Amino acid sequence: MIDIARARAETPGVENVMHFNNAGAALMPSVVVNAIKDHIDLEAEIGGYEAAERMIDADAHTYQAIASLINCSADEVAFVENATAGWCGAFYGMAQTFRPGDRILTAAAEYGSNYIAYLQVAARTGVKIEVVPDDESGAMSTEALANMIDDRVKLVSITHVPTNGGLINPAAAVGKITRAAGIPYLLDACQSVGQMPIDVEQIGCDMLTATGRKYLRGPRGTGFLYVRPSMLTVFDPPVLDNHSATWTESDRFEIRADARRFENWENYTAGKIALGVAVDYALSWGIEAIFARNLQLAGLFRQRLEQTPGVVVRDLGAAPGAIVTFTVDQMAADEVRRRMAAHNINITHSTLFSTRLDMERRGLDAVVRASLHYYNTEHEIERFMELLKREISGASG
Repeated sequence: MIDIARARAETPGVENVMHFNNAGAALMPSVVVNAIKDHIDLEAEIGGYEAAERMIDADAHTYQAIASLINCSADEVAFVENATAGWCGAFYGMAQTFRPGDRILTAAAEYGSNYIAYLQVAARTGVKIEVVPDDESGAMSTEALANMIDDRVKLVSITHVPTNGGLINPAAAVGKITRAAGIPYLLDACQSVGQMPIDVEQIGCDMLTATGRKYLRGPRGTGFLYVRPSMLTVFDPPVLDNHSATWTESDRFEIRADARRFENWENYTAGKIALGVAVDYALSWGIEAIFARNLQLAGLFRQRLEQTPGVVVRDLGAAPGAIVTFTVDQMAADEVRRRMAAHNINITHSTLFSTRLDMERRGLDAVVRASLHYYNTEHEIERFMELLKREISGASG
């Protein structure tokens, strides 16, 4: 069980706002904030390089912490400045292997930044982008995926939890198919790491990307890329420097043998150390316990929304997670966000630019997005509903 009182006491931000935007950037706990501040102070006192050298053990611990979180080895983890940087390192590296007629399979709710990258590489290489149909729940159909597999499929790349709702795609079932076929599998786990248990061995992905700022409750400007060792011989990183490779002779270089070949020499040391602290903090609560609490809160939130006239819940999936999306009759999604912000309540809205294929097929241009985390409370949910009903009444009146 989660000690909610302790979790909130260790989260200073709950005194200022009702924070339902954890899929955007969660409120950091005090231990994470202090880790950042302490290192910045140390840099100011003795110098940036010198501070990094003094904290080399804490730096190394971040890799171990992430490895424990997702069940891999520390040398399979690269620290990156954000999930997009990690995802692009993996994808654009893979793109070097694509040839005209090759196929990329993805899901209908794929994230916009990822899909733009597919389009760019398709224009450059002639690779074909194909969207796997959904099942009756709105998740990607693994039956359809299996039927689409052939020797021209060079990558399966999906988003685990889309940005525009609580849908959880069947990541492990996808992994069974890709492993059996010997096809590389890239998983965007930006919204799922920290929200729910993630085990790369159980999922079977070859590459996975995540951010620190969302459900891990780490600092902005941090993230990581997991790369299975067998993939390191398949493609090279799209960018190298003196950290990711060694200049061995005047006309030769040698790429690092581990996942840190996807890193740059210069990085956000304070954030990197704090990310390790954030991972430790999440593990101290227990990811299973966090997920159970998240599901409990999100279930209550959806129930209250469904009881509210003029509100339609828009989440897909047979068992949605902690992201809750909805629309309000006669009120634009961004207007709902702005009205709730006036009450010091943080939510956001997701537009078709983030998940165009999914939103267009459902006839939606935007949805309101509330994302719950374990330190939120049932009282906050009831207060949110009270204020939402008041705003709806005021707008209709």
